Amino acid sequence: MDKEYLIKKWLNSDLNDAERMAFEALDDYRLHSDIIENAHYFKASHFSKALTFDAIEDRLTRATPIKKVNWIKPLLRIASVLVIGLGTYFFFFSNSLTHLETLASQKTTTELPDGSSITLNALTTISYNKSKWNANREVQLNGEAYFKVAKGKVFDVVTDDGVVSVLGTQFNVKQRANYFEVMCYEGIVRVVTNDTIKKLLAGDTFRINNDILSFSNIAHNHPQWTQNISSFKSVPFEQVIDELERQYGIQIIDESKKSNRLFTGGFVQDDLENALNSISEPLKLTYKIESSNQVRILGGEK
Repeated sequence: MDKEYLIKKWLNSDLNDAERMAFEALDDYRLHSDIIENAHYFKASHFSKALTFDAIEDRLTRATPIKKVNWIKPLLRIASVLVIGLGTYFFFFSNSLTHLETLASQKTTTELPDGSSITLNALTTISYNKSKWNANREVQLNGEAYFKVAKGKVFDVVTDDGVVSVLGTQFNVKQRANYFEVMCYEGIVRVVTNDTIKKLLAGDTFRINNDILSFSNIAHNHPQWTQNISSFKSVPFEQVIDELERQYGIQIIDESKKSNRLFTGGFVQDDLENALNSISEPLKLTYKIESSNQVRILGGEK
């Protein structure tokens, strides 16, 4: 039977049994069926009555030039629906997380849903899921923070360099570029890195600096930075410079050529010249304050 004849009768719902069998045997039968089945998803804004095959053919014949069907617009509509749906999902998902961030020379303390507290050092970010806190006490950390954890289920501090797990204790975690340090002030802390698992007791320090693992003891009963003093024990001088920049919100140009020299000491966080003297004198260095936000450290005696 003639293909156009069958399509015409099919559109007008006028096929007899023999014609229907012939129509369903056409190679593009499925294409025509899919078009009709999905047509109800699209709303025509100017027509309330479906056109017959003759009317459609007449319009196509009279139209010059012939306009091709634009399949891009329906696809874009579908894509936009998917984008909106995914955007809505991620909006609500991200809003379930609580984020807290400090700026240079800023500290802050926050209380968690279980009564635990976190004090953030300068340029530090934490996040946690408040709605799921009772089931999962987990904090994501980038920077340095002092934790006082209420007793309860396991409490995890997750960093790029390792995970610190406790049940209820006081400890400090510092995670900066090429530097990861955990100090236990009370209770027991478990530290898990890529290739090390270590339990720390009160007074223990765990440190990885440039992939070198070391242990030491704590000289104080709480982090000195919470009292506005940055203290260091056998730490590369470049780490001291970085911390000074964070605490004062300045840029330091180090020309001393002693960035890898180990430094033990500290500096105050509320007097820049005092702080510069504290880090330069032990290494017999000089410095020059070039502007309100830039300092140059030089080698040689003052």
